[in-house]
Order: sequence, then C-alpha cells, then structure tokens
Amino acid sequence: MKKHILSAIKLTVVMILFFTVIYPLAVWGVAQFAPNSGKGEIIEHNGKKYYSNIGQAFTDDKYFWSRPSAVDYNASGSGGSNKGPSNEKYLAEVQALIDTFLVHNPGIDKSEIPVDLVTASGSGLDPDFSVQAAKVQVKRIARIRNIDEAKLNQLIEEHTEKPLLGIFGPEKVNVLKLNIALDEISK
Repeated sequence: MKKHILSAIKLTVVMILFFTVIYPLAVWGVAQFAPNSGKGEIIEHNGKKYYSNIGQAFTDDKYFWSRPSAVDYNASGSGGSNKGPSNEKYLAEVQALIDTFLVHNPGIDKSEIPVDLVTASGSGLDPDFSVQAAKVQVKRIARIRNIDEAKLNQLIEEHTEKPLLGIFGPEKVNVLKLNIALDEISK
C-alpha cells in the first residue's frame, strides 16, 4: 500500500507540473505564431476596435444581420441557451426571429431562411454565418443602399472563407468583415 501511495503522489506532482506549467507554455508558444500573437484579429473601423473572431450585433436593415446570441454577444460569459428543441420558450423565440426576419425581408419565404439566422450558436459568439444566410439578405440591402444585387453577391463571394484544407467545416462568411466591406463600397 505504501508503494501505491508514493506512486500516486509522484504522478500527482508530475501532472500538476505538466498541466500548470508545461502545457500552458506550449499553448502560449504555439499562439505566438498566430495572427496578433493569439489575441485574435483586431479590426479598426470608424475609430472603433473590433475582434473579428467574436460575434457582433448587426440588426440595422442596411447591414447583413448577424447570427443571434444567447448571451447578448458578451464575450466574458459565452454559452448557449441550454433550451432543447422542444422547449416552448425556445420555439417561441425562434418563431419571433423568423417573424421579424420576414417583416424586414418581404418576398422571402419562411423555408428560405437559413437556420443560422434564427438560432444562436453554442457559444453565442459565432462571428460567422453561412453563405446562404448572407445571400438571403441581399434583396433588402440592395434596396436600402441602392446597390446592384450582383455587386452584393460578388462581395459575398469575395468574403467567403472556404473549409479548412478543403474538407473540414462548411463555407462561411465573417459578418463583421462583410459589413465593413459593405460600408466601403457604399461610400
């Protein structure tokens, strides 16, 4: 028994050193090779700083709307709603988002609304949405900003990020970068 206690104490000390010193240093070292030393990509626009890897609230009709957030885009407390797909409150929230979208986007059928425009991500901070989520909003933005729809579709294509290595994940569009580019072509 004494032999097992000493082995357990040694293993505990080794694991404490590994997980409190070695592993964090290794992660920090790898992050130094990432953009902005692992602190995320910072974008300055109109005198304000934004992190492109944290979702932003865009609800003005002249912009591409962002994905809803269960945490009101608060990066200090990321998380989902934890409501199941049969929860009545959750279904009412989703229906309210669908109804709002349909009011602001006349001519769009309910079946055309991508799910990522009416449901929050697991973190509540997803900065990206699907290409379909961008394209379904083109008519509204073209009408409000008086921009040709083809030009907006080209802008979406230019800001579409392909899957990692061509196979991991879906195509996606960063809403912040797309809306900044939209402001630039509207000047």
